[in-house]
Amino acid sequence: MKRKMLYLLVLAVLILSACGGKPASTDTSEAPVTTEPAVVKIGWAGNPDSLNPGLAILTESYTILELVYDSMYELNLDGSFTLTLAESVDRSDDGLVYTYKIKDGIKWHDGKPLTAEDVSFSYNLYKDTPEYPYMNGYYTPYFESIKATENNEVVLTLTEAIPNIESQLVFLYVLPKHIWESVDKLEYENVEMIGSGPFKMTEYVQSEFIRLTANKEHFATPPKVDEVIFQTFENQDALVQAIKTGQLDMITEMSNTAVESLKTAENVEVVVGSPLAPDISDIVFNQLEDENCPKDDGGICTGHPALRDRDMRLALAHATDKQKLIDVILLGLGTPGLTLIPDGLGVWYNNSIKDYEFDVEKANQILNDAGYFDTDGDGVREMPDGSRPLTFRLNWPSDSITAPRLAELLSEMWGEIGVTLEMQAVDPDALTSQCCPAFDFDILLWGWGSDPDPSALLYVYTTEAIPTGSSETGYSNPAYDELYAQQQITLDFEARKAIVWEMQKMVHDDVVYIIPWYAQSTQAFRTDRFTGWLTGQSKVELSDVSSLVVIEPVK
Repeated sequence: MKRKMLYLLVLAVLILSACGGKPASTDTSEAPVTTEPAVVKIGWAGNPDSLNPGLAILTESYTILELVYDSMYELNLDGSFTLTLAESVDRSDDGLVYTYKIKDGIKWHDGKPLTAEDVSFSYNLYKDTPEYPYMNGYYTPYFESIKATENNEVVLTLTEAIPNIESQLVFLYVLPKHIWESVDKLEYENVEMIGSGPFKMTEYVQSEFIRLTANKEHFATPPKVDEVIFQTFENQDALVQAIKTGQLDMITEMSNTAVESLKTAENVEVVVGSPLAPDISDIVFNQLEDENCPKDDGGICTGHPALRDRDMRLALAHATDKQKLIDVILLGLGTPGLTLIPDGLGVWYNNSIKDYEFDVEKANQILNDAGYFDTDGDGVREMPDGSRPLTFRLNWPSDSITAPRLAELLSEMWGEIGVTLEMQAVDPDALTSQCCPAFDFDILLWGWGSDPDPSALLYVYTTEAIPTGSSETGYSNPAYDELYAQQQITLDFEARKAIVWEMQKMVHDDVVYIIPWYAQSTQAFRTDRFTGWLTGQSKVELSDVSSLVVIEPVK
């Protein structure tokens, strides 16, 4: 636009000069040239479940939190960590005390200074709020005290030396004390989201869009664009069509059936690779025992009793053709899964586990031996005592791209062994309430995004996680709980790795989940609007802060 206006101005001067007239003034001070703001439009199928960092669960929530808030460390696309809020860190010889010197001059979005007091306040908030289970269970269990000093330092003292301080702090977003100290931590929706990160919350309409404005004064990574808008699309075809037509600049997800058509679309580039946070799809069995029902925490516990039987779950595992699921649903863009620890976590992934082979005959024999028969000849087996048929409720979040087809295929596969499914998509927020810790379901199709350290996902299997809402399955094994506590404080890398591998084999042997696949990340962006997307990295995540602070309009 600027170039075109300059050309017309020079042309007018030449015409007037040739006619003997007085050249027009080239002073543009009275009519300054303005440019359109650089607004990046991103489409996704989901929506944040909460903007309160202590209550957020869904990946979409963490995407926004990463952009609006800062934390002590930044997770890079290569899996490494960079110190951000602090200019230095000192670790005591015994590994129990970490002293972080917070950078001077950092400001909150409302202009007030960010200091060590804010960091200390935030960490204590996460540590001391029992209703923040993800913070208490995953990140702060070994935090003894957090104090701010007069030198703008944060002194973090641990009860035990731990091997993964960076991953424990990377998602503990620092909050402004002057706002959070006077609000109800559990009721506060935090729609204003006053943070210190590279983007500011500007407008939020639930289930429609989120508008973020660039924080051009960010202390480390001021964005080159002016705004980012995340728009929710419930219809997956519409999401793909929107990037083809230029309504969107980038999409975070798509059906794999759309990949080939997007690869040939004009001005669209598709990126496929390992996700930054490996995406684990899981088939969740409600195997909660009656004595572990968290009734004081809202437990309803209506799961089908057959799913508490390992033989039942084992038969379902043998009746699940994972490779067919990958070929049909992901068009081959994935690998068969084993446990919640994905292959994307490298050395932490136990690749020595032998999976249950797809064998329908074996699955039927397991059920026969366990006493599950079709006594009335209707094609559906019953419980050994004849009390109820093997008809399971199967639910999934309505914004899932892959779950509807997965449900259909599972219904076909499991029908071969006398199991029927009552299938229904459920609003993600409603499904969260239905799931954990209500346990008001039989089987769910859902998934997890992985932390860079295995400890967070390993916690999901613990007995402690049942009443907090972190456990989806209700699995409880004292031997596993003991190993979990042990790996958290094992400093020797090889020793800790051995424990983590043993834990994976234990839960695989117990058939806690069926993990159908570990999917590759598939995203797409337009090449005619913005340039600089980080596509040549070992991980793919275009909605990460790493890309959104460096992209700029195509000139």
